[in-house]
Amino acid sequence: MNLKDTLIAFLVPIFLGFGFVVAKPAFDSFPPILLMGIRFCFAASILIWWFPIPIGYLKKIFIASFIANTLQYSITYSGLNLIDASAAVLLVQTEVPFGVVFAYFMLKEKPTVRALFGISLAFIGVYVLVGSPNLDGKFFGIALTILGSATWALGQVIVKPLSKQINPVALVAWLALCSGPILIFLSAIIDGNTIGYLMNAKFDHWIIAIYIGFIMQPITYGCFYYVLKNNPLYKVLPIVTMGIPPTGLLAAIFLLGEKPTQELFIGGTIIIIGVILIVFTKNKKEEVKK
Repeated sequence: MNLKDTLIAFLVPIFLGFGFVVAKPAFDSFPPILLMGIRFCFAASILIWWFPIPIGYLKKIFIASFIANTLQYSITYSGLNLIDASAAVLLVQTEVPFGVVFAYFMLKEKPTVRALFGISLAFIGVYVLVGSPNLDGKFFGIALTILGSATWALGQVIVKPLSKQINPVALVAWLALCSGPILIFLSAIIDGNTIGYLMNAKFDHWIIAIYIGFIMQPITYGCFYYVLKNNPLYKVLPIVTMGIPPTGLLAAIFLLGEKPTQELFIGGTIIIIGVILIVFTKNKKEEVKK
């Protein structure tokens, strides 16, 4: 991967890790589901005009958006609302082992022994991490965050075939359009008082919503798919996957003033080592194919 593509690839975890953490203060004005609805409506509003309606794929896009966007972001960010961002940014790394599991059952992609060991190690890390005093009594938030990671992994397995049939950025746009209004509708049912939240939201929380909707979403996925178009997945995935935890942790510590515990660092390190084993197993398989 050349220097230009490498630098662009590094933007992805920076925007994702930072955006995941800075979303947390906005929960003081917006319930998590409503904020995600705003996020996707904003993203769709600037992307869909550039791509024709993917007629013939709308049903598949709707199903994919419901799982990969609507369900996943509702669950994950509801979990984030209940636990520290520093813990959540590490727990979401379980997306990778969950992805391997779903790929095995749904795409018949058989994992190697090293990948299986990495999966086991990652979940041992989760066990250690949840013993942190910062997470004491927050089992529901932990469970939501991990369930959200599993839902994300399932969603990506469903989205994968579509990404080969539709322009990836166009797919992001139409997934966002399908999920944004539904998320706002769900928030109106679950949280109520949607107009009140929108009218009374603080200015700086609107800035966060604008950032994650108009800037983070398009730039992150635009960079990711640009680099992925020009380089093998095994070269891109380690940068994206490994870059999110340090970015998210630094943002949580310096922007939110969180103080991660020893258990969090130890458990997070074990999770990341497990993820590395999984990611670099794919690396070797891809090299053999080449």
